[in-house]
Amino acid sequence: MKKIISVLGLALFLISITASAALNTQEEAPEKKFASVKEVSPFSYCCIPHKGPFTEAEGVVMQLMKAIQVQKIAPAGPMIGVYYNSPDEVKPEELEWEMGFPVSAQMEVQPPLEKKEWKFTLVVSAIHKGAYEDAGKTMSKMFEWMKENKLMPAGPVMGRYLAMPTPDTKPEDLKSELWIPCQKGKK
Repeated sequence: MKKIISVLGLALFLISITASAALNTQEEAPEKKFASVKEVSPFSYCCIPHKGPFTEAEGVVMQLMKAIQVQKIAPAGPMIGVYYNSPDEVKPEELEWEMGFPVSAQMEVQPPLEKKEWKFTLVVSAIHKGAYEDAGKTMSKMFEWMKENKLMPAGPVMGRYLAMPTPDTKPEDLKSELWIPCQKGKK
């Protein structure tokens, strides 16, 4: 865990130095509720796609950091993770996910990086505070909140890693924003 936190800390530190632009989002006024629906602008991102258990995150993040350094890529926002399925649905070795960074639309990338587009503009958003491995609990609450508000998932879950962890960061001090693309459900 400390290795993952230190790698993420290094990644986020590098972002704070090299990021040239923040993601363009139009957020609703802050309210004291668990989750909210907000509009976000589509954006480009580069990533390392991966199939396998989340325990392999450290290696994927290290590969990502090396690739963006070698290719001289300036991230345009915080590190992201995109999760296409869940440990509740498939075996760990069948999990499909990717780690990456937002980049300018004009950015060209070379393997092992892939460039992709986040095209979802309506998302349910919630802040997860605490250890990254506990984010599944927050996601479960988000799906319940969506059902109560007659919303249906419309794409993969995204995590935006907002805290800048260091090897000394306590898990309870970690902070990420979770997005679930959504659409109105049946009445």
